[in-house]
Amino acid sequence: MSADTTRRIVLFRHAKADWPDVDDHERPLAERGRKDAPVAGRWLAGSGVTPELALCSTAARTRETWKLAAHELPQRPRTVYEDRLYEASLGELIALLNEVSDEVSDLVVIGHNPGMHALADALSGEADGDLLARLNRTGFPTAALAVISFGGSWKGLEHGVGRLAAFWTPRA
Repeated sequence: MSADTTRRIVLFRHAKADWPDVDDHERPLAERGRKDAPVAGRWLAGSGVTPELALCSTAARTRETWKLAAHELPQRPRTVYEDRLYEASLGELIALLNEVSDEVSDLVVIGHNPGMHALADALSGEADGDLLARLNRTGFPTAALAVISFGGSWKGLEHGVGRLAAFWTPRA
């Protein structure tokens, strides 16, 4: 696969989490989250994006979200559980994406806010219709997905190079 290939990133914020008396990293999904995650998976399955790789935060709520969502996909991508996604800054997220192999054309990242919103906003130099305005008006709710396309190598991924092609939320 050449570096000129059009690539797509699906940014997926974990579904609604519960607030039990546990360490933040170990927070499970709330009942609403357990309902929304498969719905998000079905949306992804119907979106035309077929990720070859999933990068998922190691937090319990992201792992649970991904397990429920991935079950809805026709084919589950190779999944890497990545510690660096938990509490990652925008710069750390871009650096992590710059490490992705150019053999991957479609990628899904299952992570947290404010990182998912910041990354979607930073990468999206353009958008279809009013998607950027919607993204910035609604924020990046739990179980939301944003699809960003760009041309070139993962190593060249930087601010403004992408096009926000889709933005879906379970409550839209």
